[in-house]
Amino acid sequence: MNPLFIITIIAVAMIGTIIVHEVYAAEEDIEVTQLTINSLEIYEDADYTRYRVTGDAPASTEITFKTTKPDGSDGNYPGSIDTSKPAYIVDNKIDSTTDLVYGNWTLEVCALEYDICIQELFTIDEPVTISNDGETQTEEVSNETSAESGGCLIATATYGSELAPQVQQLRELRDNQLLNTESGIAFMSTFNNIYYSFSPIIADYERENPYFKEAVKLAITPMISTLSLMENANSESEVLAIGISVIALNLGMYLAVPAIVIVGIRKIK
Repeated sequence: MNPLFIITIIAVAMIGTIIVHEVYAAEEDIEVTQLTINSLEIYEDADYTRYRVTGDAPASTEITFKTTKPDGSDGNYPGSIDTSKPAYIVDNKIDSTTDLVYGNWTLEVCALEYDICIQELFTIDEPVTISNDGETQTEEVSNETSAESGGCLIATATYGSELAPQVQQLRELRDNQLLNTESGIAFMSTFNNIYYSFSPIIADYERENPYFKEAVKLAITPMISTLSLMENANSESEVLAIGISVIALNLGMYLAVPAIVIVGIRKIK
């Protein structure tokens, strides 16, 4: 066998070994974000008691969520999401208000790929009945609630799950950008008054009619895509400027473009 050929094979093998070692070394140098629970909020929304949890997590991995009831049995609404960045925010049901078990619950968050699980305890207290001037009133005693914590009813019905990426995107936008500025809070207050006047009806009809559900999905998907621009808004001025731009963009998509098309068709006729 040609000696030069043998030397070439040995050299290629050595270079390949060096590259593999460098790749493994580079992977070892990459710092993996630890799994944490940074905040946990318990609140009531319509007929359900819910939790909203935020934290840090490794990017591009699956995070699972599970609750455990006071008696040690599993909760009724486990879930999971795929992280696109080293953080997560999840809003999910605990149980229906009528079937809620009171006492000490546990929320478990896991990154299965890294074999990591963390837990957080929370308490749901039984309502206390008090007497006020001879009238009996019931006062709910529970963890912190929020007036702005309503669910994304239409998006949830459209995409089939409260943990769908599109629904989580809307909640992150609300919690991370809008509710952190005065103009965003004012907008959400007005928006909620209008939105919750009709959204339950639409969401219910979506569940009953698959064709209507698909039509709504086609209608709202472009709007949700444009809302991703708001992720870059961190200050009051940025929320106002980008927010107005996004509203103008959606008005153009949903009103101006169809109007131009209709006028153009009429001129052709």
